[in-house]
Amino acid sequence: MNIEYHRWWSPNLGQEMEIKVYGHGGKPALVFPSITGRFTEFEDCGMVESCRSFLDGGKIQMFTVDSIYFQTWLNEGAPLAERARRHNQYVRYIVEEVVPYVHWRRGDGGILATGCSFGGYNSTNFFLHHPDIFDTVISLSGFYQLRHYIGDAMDESVYFNVPLAYLPNLTDPWYLERYRRNRFVACVGQGDQEDKFLADTIELKRILEEKQIPAWIDIWGHDVAHDWPWWRMQMPYFLQHLGF
Repeated sequence: MNIEYHRWWSPNLGQEMEIKVYGHGGKPALVFPSITGRFTEFEDCGMVESCRSFLDGGKIQMFTVDSIYFQTWLNEGAPLAERARRHNQYVRYIVEEVVPYVHWRRGDGGILATGCSFGGYNSTNFFLHHPDIFDTVISLSGFYQLRHYIGDAMDESVYFNVPLAYLPNLTDPWYLERYRRNRFVACVGQGDQEDKFLADTIELKRILEEKQIPAWIDIWGHDVAHDWPWWRMQMPYFLQHLGF
């Protein structure tokens, strides 16, 4: 399997950022790590191996980015405005630096966004904010509000990063038309540690149905926990059923 390591100084973040690339061709998949993960998480936790047939077969190419979660929403020592400012810088890093790099490698077509847990939140939020860049999302055990991590605080900067808050009020046809022709997958289990993720996913399903946005919301069984063994099963399952 082709595996590459790259890093560059990010002018948007003012620090070096690292990325790994897996595979040699196919649909580009931008991977966001979970809450404690780094850019190597998909490899370290066996997800790259579980998707090997798609990578070796040139069906997908993964670009696994690093996170700065503890500089943004999880930075408990910083005011909310500072957390939001840093998050917006991370958004610019992805959109202005990583996406052009992916397009340079794979062409200007749509990108698949994916991740587990916090990575599921990030991939979904980027997909919803930039449906012209991301045409597919696979969110595994994602959450769709920030209350789990920042409490009940809600200002404009928070609101526009909480899908369960901004989606119900979104009426712009530019976004809605793209959502309706893109591919939206969200999966969650009902087992250990999945409670809050299940509740968020059920509410997301309700909102999407109300907005007539097609989505594959897949709720797995009571034995399905918030953990890598299940995510390693789910990712190739959805890749296969999406036709990759």
